[in-house]
Amino acid sequence: MKHKRLEMLFGEKEHADLKDKKVLLLGVGGVGSFCLDCLYRSGIEDITIVDFDVYDESNQNRQMWSELHLGESKVDALKTHYPNVVAMHQKIDKTWVENFDFEPFDLVLDAIDDIHAKIAVVHKCHAKLIASMGSAKRLDPTQMEFVSIWKTEGDKFASKMRYELRKSGFKGDYKVIFTKEQPNCKEKGSFVGVTGSFGLALCAKAIERLNG
Repeated sequence: MKHKRLEMLFGEKEHADLKDKKVLLLGVGGVGSFCLDCLYRSGIEDITIVDFDVYDESNQNRQMWSELHLGESKVDALKTHYPNVVAMHQKIDKTWVENFDFEPFDLVLDAIDDIHAKIAVVHKCHAKLIASMGSAKRLDPTQMEFVSIWKTEGDKFASKMRYELRKSGFKGDYKVIFTKEQPNCKEKGSFVGVTGSFGLALCAKAIERLNG
């Protein structure tokens, strides 16, 4: 019964098919934790999460369950709330990406902020990748867009991604969630209304791709 309303919306067969999909979620912070919650509540049963961080006080304004698990590994803590996930307490860097087997997964979701790791992920599996660009320092979630990485504009992080991709010889394409809204502060300010919206949008686009 818990997924009945999803079956009404997606279609019974389409929703059932989601259960057999394998999703890899890289990063479970302000964007990734909301994406995980959405994927899980939508009936996707085979989710692998990867992150090396632990919860601290500064996470509590935007990361799901963080207030309950200060000092704990994010992926291990999240597994207590989403028991079916495969949790990997692992630093996502270029070396790990180059050696990890992405082949078994139907879709890869990138919610990390290390640009070198993000570039490596693109080269490894761009054909089944959806990524998040910068969501910090913004206040207005209605300015989010879902576009080709090459059509992003007004976001310095996405601009740096495009530069590094060209520099690395990448000529393919993939879709990203980004915003044209300009930063509202110089420091690492963040608002769950935007970071959480990025995560939910990432989930929605993942389900659209998996059902396509």
